Amino acid sequence: MLGQPFILERIGTDADAKKAASLFQALDGRIDAFGLGGADLYVIADGRRYLFGNVQKLVAHAKVTPVLDGSGLKNTLERDAIAQLDPVLGWRARKVLMVSAVDRFGMAEALAQHGADVVYGDIVFGLNLDIPLRSISALRRVAKLVLPVITKLPQDWFYPTGAKQETSVAGKGTRYYAWADVIAGDTHYAKRYAPGDLKGKTILTQTITGADRTWMKERGVARLITTTPRIGSRNFATNVLEAMFVALSGKKAALSEAEYLKYIREVGFRPEINEL
Repeated sequence: MLGQPFILERIGTDADAKKAASLFQALDGRIDAFGLGGADLYVIADGRRYLFGNVQKLVAHAKVTPVLDGSGLKNTLERDAIAQLDPVLGWRARKVLMVSAVDRFGMAEALAQHGADVVYGDIVFGLNLDIPLRSISALRRVAKLVLPVITKLPQDWFYPTGAKQETSVAGKGTRYYAWADVIAGDTHYAKRYAPGDLKGKTILTQTITGADRTWMKERGVARLITTTPRIGSRNFATNVLEAMFVALSGKKAALSEAEYLKYIREVGFRPEINEL
């Protein structure tokens, strides 16, 4: 990347928090940056940053090496991707289901700004209550009320980790999938609540593996759009790319939004569109 060789290593712990914490301790100071996958350290919503207490404990042993969870890049790269996709998709009046929006507020705001008809499914899927949010102002109100409480709870209460990522719980939200032209958001979250029939749908997400592509084809997904580029056989999540940018900068902390955008422009990252 920009002439600099990188080694990216993905190490999973199958939702074993103790094992993950010990890895942060063992690798601290030996690598340039951690990309924290499967959990958010922060959520940036409506200009405010909310810290997950239990995730902060998970990474507490990382004293030297910076830990990046992708939240900074989500707020820049994904917002930018929505603008770049407007000539292709034509967001105005396009029906979009964001399965979870508070963890990708940049994308949520950008869709609203471009005139998309959006259902934000945070309450429907996160709290199992059939209350769709149909405006960015409603999402802002819910974020202010709910995030201070949710960030005190274990994250795996509402985000699938380990074996939960392979199970489907399609139910209350099925009609919103049927209504939407585009399903946007986290891959694991979107798959977990998806019905068996997604014929003709577009999925807009980031982390994608070969198995995910097969899953989408089997359900009739017409188009896959990823906000992150393919590296090797997979599209890595924003946490990995954010860690790469921080390592590239030589800094020991998260970068500013302007710095992330600078690297996005220099590297030439653009959304990847796949007709399935």
